[in-house]
Amino acid sequence: MNHNIGIMQGRLTPPKGRGIQFFPFDNWQAEFYMAQKIGLSEIEFIFDYDNCKDNPLWTSDGQEEIKEVVKKTGVKVNAVCFDYFMRRPFFKESDRQYEKVRKENSELLSKVLEAMEQLNIGLIEIPLVDNSSLKSDEEKEAFSKWLKEIACHHTSIKFGLETDLNPTDFLQFIKSLGLPQVGANYDSGNSSGIGYDPYEEVTTLKDYIFNIHIKDRIYRGTTVQLGEGSADFEKLFLGLKEIGYHHNFILQAARGKDGEEEQNIYKQKKFLTHLIDKYGL
Repeated sequence: MNHNIGIMQGRLTPPKGRGIQFFPFDNWQAEFYMAQKIGLSEIEFIFDYDNCKDNPLWTSDGQEEIKEVVKKTGVKVNAVCFDYFMRRPFFKESDRQYEKVRKENSELLSKVLEAMEQLNIGLIEIPLVDNSSLKSDEEKEAFSKWLKEIACHHTSIKFGLETDLNPTDFLQFIKSLGLPQVGANYDSGNSSGIGYDPYEEVTTLKDYIFNIHIKDRIYRGTTVQLGEGSADFEKLFLGLKEIGYHHNFILQAARGKDGEEEQNIYKQKKFLTHLIDKYGL
């Protein structure tokens, strides 16, 4: 098996009312040791809206802490999920707030990218779903112009966009950006929630897929345990085998009971490993 199997940050920490996804300020270092015990290769870091300047990515001391725990555990950080953007995308703002929020978005993302360069983290994921979904040509154009301005200063980092666009439109959008380091972050749960065909998606996007989030959702419904929703994992992995997918898999599946995070992730890892082995990836 040549693939890293990783976990989305916070999934190894009881939520205590914080929702399905959050930065675990109280437990982020301990998660690396738990991931090591489970046999996971990496943790995908989260940069969220709440208390964002307390995130260890924000300061040089925090970055040193990340380096230290990676060195001690061997669990790497290969990607950052810029969840901040889902809460405050500039292109959804009123005319009065637009430029202010755009500038704020730029400054925050640039600072995160600089931290990533210091830590040799090669991929940032920008979610363009739910509140940050691209709903019009004007929004696509605004986002494209903004991303180009930033990406040209950080050519060593790849940008994985996660969108709710159908595969043909998504591919066209990526190509329209004209930036070789921009591609797709594929999310099996979000796709099943919309009702897209995973085989069609991955065989359309092909080499533009930089990273994959593994989760399951009921069609037009919520996230559920792997294998219990509408995600057709057999079709997905058939497509991944066809395109020769060789990047990472990040577990971002539904949570179980509070306090049973470790057992839940063991089960999810087993589910994913079975598919990787079955399709010879």
